Amino acid sequence: MKLLYELNDRPPAGSTFLLALQHMLASIGGIIAVPLIVGSAIGLPAGDVVTLINAALFVSGAFTIVQCLGVGPVGIRLPVVMGSSFAFLGIAIGIGKADGVSGIMGAALVGACLVIVSAFFMEQIRKLFPPVVSGVVVTLIGLTILPVAMNWIGDAPSGSDQFATLPKLFLAAISLLVVLLVSTYAKGGVAASAIVIGLAGGYLVALSMGMVNLDQLHNSSWFAAPEPFKFGLSFSWPAIIGMCLAYIVVIAEATGDFLALASNCHRTISGKDLKRGLLGDGIGSAVGSLFGAMPLASFSQNVGIVGITGVASRFVVGTTGALLILAGLFPKFGALAVSVPKPVLGGVGFVMFGMIAYAGIRMLVKAADTRRNALVICVSLAAGLAVTIKPSLLQHLHHDIAQLLHSGITTGTIVAVMLNLVLPKSREDVTAEREAEEEEMNSEHTQPLNEDTAEPVMVSATAPKDAPLDEDSKPTQ
Repeated sequence: MKLLYELNDRPPAGSTFLLALQHMLASIGGIIAVPLIVGSAIGLPAGDVVTLINAALFVSGAFTIVQCLGVGPVGIRLPVVMGSSFAFLGIAIGIGKADGVSGIMGAALVGACLVIVSAFFMEQIRKLFPPVVSGVVVTLIGLTILPVAMNWIGDAPSGSDQFATLPKLFLAAISLLVVLLVSTYAKGGVAASAIVIGLAGGYLVALSMGMVNLDQLHNSSWFAAPEPFKFGLSFSWPAIIGMCLAYIVVIAEATGDFLALASNCHRTISGKDLKRGLLGDGIGSAVGSLFGAMPLASFSQNVGIVGITGVASRFVVGTTGALLILAGLFPKFGALAVSVPKPVLGGVGFVMFGMIAYAGIRMLVKAADTRRNALVICVSLAAGLAVTIKPSLLQHLHHDIAQLLHSGITTGTIVAVMLNLVLPKSREDVTAEREAEEEEMNSEHTQPLNEDTAEPVMVSATAPKDAPLDEDSKPTQ
């Protein structure tokens, strides 16, 4: 897909704001949901829950900017939106009930150190993710996150009479239809803003149907500053071990997100790039624990927005970070975005999450077409989808193992990596793999990232194609 705005493009101010706003609208519900659910589940007072939410928005915004623009060796310099990850939901509630919020923050701080240490081994870890493996991971991110959109559309406990009622289905369909029409028939910046226009269209219809709840907007205060160490820090081994298991899941998911995002931005990324991205994740989570925010991770839904809009500008998503910081300082600003009904989010989510799966399928098409790779792909996808569709398959495993494998992304990643390492390669496999890698490196649409500026590393267009490169113009490997 041709990009409307490249990685380092700076759209006009009005377009930048609108494009950044749709990223914020897609992510703010997820960022708020984790502290809201955890705080409510462990019985926190309403005021403390609001503090958790404000901290999550503020820290997410700050480290979205860090990931997009980079600060020294930290930040992958891709349009990454950071937020509170649902991977931590179950373990955070368990720790919170036993040790309170201080226990969650203490375990999150230690777990973040695990991510930081892991980042320094990403050169080796990256070798475990050739196209056949990374394509499986990215495809699973898109497919396994689809239930989130379905639950948004249902907007009620599964099995309830209120799940996916006709008005909710209608709202989701209207939102999806608006996105499709705008993407198909509009041009330029309007087409790129299809997601936010779909959200706005669905919101207006929901208002006319009386399906928008404005209570949170009315009850929220105008200004709230971050409160470092409000909840304190406490440490216990069971909490730390459980949180570290969740972080392992997030490392796998973040790697897949970065690979998918790079593919959507027409870039290839190295182990050094992944290292900078994971340092952003780890340091962001560490800082977040000091401010009372839940652990951070990259948001998969925003990867889909880059794919569907063709807007890869990291400065647009950096602006999203600024909007999230404002939402954290001015709760009414965030409350307005959160008032978007979940069925509306679910309708546009079908497109966003489907685009992630499409990015993964594109990566699989570029992998060597051999029987061995077909086995890796088929078994890995099946394993990842199996635990997603039937979580009860894990019910007789040890709790810690079940906790690790409950994510279809993690299970599929582990199976893909193991099969790729274990299954022998014939001479035909080696030849086909080399040809696929050469074709990828010679692609005119994909360039490696420059380590410092995120500029594509390429030969000057004015130089003859067969001219040798001087030392300053050689592409980095």
